[in-house]
Amino acid sequence: MREDLARWQFAFTSINHFLFVPVTIGLALLTALLQTAWHRRQEPEYLRLTRFFGTLLVINVAIGVVTGIVQEFEFGMNWSAYSRLVGNIFGAPLAMEGLAAFFLESTFLGLWLFGWDKLSRRVHLATIWLVAFGSALSAAFILAANSWMQHPVGYIRNPKTHAPQLNDIWALFTNPVFVWSYAKVILAAITTGAAVMLAVSAWQLRHGAHRETFGRSARLSLAILVPAILLAMSVGDELGVIEARYQPMKIAAAEAQWTTCQPCSFSLFQIGGGNDDHTPIQILEIPHLLSLLATNHWNGKVIGMSVLQHQYVARYGPGYYVPNVFIQYWAMRVMAYLAIIVLFVGLWGLWLMRRRRLERTRRFLWAAQWMVILPFLINTAGWLLTESGRQPWIVQGIMLTKNGLSPSVSTPYLWISVIGFFLLYGTLGTIDLILMMRYARKELADEPVPAGADDPIPAVHY
Repeated sequence: MREDLARWQFAFTSINHFLFVPVTIGLALLTALLQTAWHRRQEPEYLRLTRFFGTLLVINVAIGVVTGIVQEFEFGMNWSAYSRLVGNIFGAPLAMEGLAAFFLESTFLGLWLFGWDKLSRRVHLATIWLVAFGSALSAAFILAANSWMQHPVGYIRNPKTHAPQLNDIWALFTNPVFVWSYAKVILAAITTGAAVMLAVSAWQLRHGAHRETFGRSARLSLAILVPAILLAMSVGDELGVIEARYQPMKIAAAEAQWTTCQPCSFSLFQIGGGNDDHTPIQILEIPHLLSLLATNHWNGKVIGMSVLQHQYVARYGPGYYVPNVFIQYWAMRVMAYLAIIVLFVGLWGLWLMRRRRLERTRRFLWAAQWMVILPFLINTAGWLLTESGRQPWIVQGIMLTKNGLSPSVSTPYLWISVIGFFLLYGTLGTIDLILMMRYARKELADEPVPAGADDPIPAVHY
């Protein structure tokens, strides 16, 4: 019970925090692109769009920072045994994130917010690009720490305590799991930011008066969305191959594959096959596809969970090493199927752009508004697949999750904190949603724009 509650608490806070992270990374990049377009073309529409979507970025950052701070305390409060064992490794990239990336991001966001009429245009443009760079760098350090938990590298065992000690920090950032996971997270964030911009633009095109202005942001978001989701799907396929190499149980569970197969089919849908039922009924399957996804080979072998269970018992000792198969199987399919829907909606929008009907096709604008939900579901499913698939390990092959708990944390305390976090994060999420929807539906101001390249830009009142 203590382990389940502690996991629920951390999973809930992590998933909620990651609702904000991709929006920050994606919108920072898109806002920088809008300001760059204004800097080069001097067209007032791009300045208005920069300030409009910059406001949404600031709201998201403000709420997202609050949700992220809590996780730092959870390591020391609920997972102190884990922190003591691997803190000298896990803490290094977290310290880099706080001292370098977050400091960079927050500093230049402040300069961008308050420097409109104080900095030169080139310097001010550089600040928003540094915000985008800082947010992406922050994700890199966090992913480096998480990837080490998936595939530990660059460490040696202390001869006295047997605790892992970092001896090659460069290995953290060349870890194959990190390289491909980070690429996927950045692409997923860009996709999410583009979907948010497209949804806001679509609503404004349906209800607002600035059709020409928001048509530009809709076209920009589509031009970013389609390549980003295509690349994310490709990188995700390669990440599956990497995980099959280092975490074969995770990939076998994602297909509910209990027996070893060669070649292996991918089931589009099946009944059963969970932890208590090792004989799934596959309704639809595609021959050889699982072999391709897991090994990059047409006839590649995928080792089944039953075989892996026996191997792990022989290597690590008695225990049950199979993750929750239901979560693994459906998380993978939710992620993949919803990504295909996002891709189709994006391609529909590009086709309408080509025919110059994007701003007037109300069915597409309606679909684009509601499609904004899908990237958040995709991101959540992806993290469930990643983190649940590592169980029962908190660090693959080094420490079991049950051994990472703080011995002094009681079950009543965990119940109180779980309920408290549900209320706190529910309140923060509601506030963020209300603010984002309020400002996303706000009338675009026809503010005066300086005509000369050297004229000062009026400050913005957010």
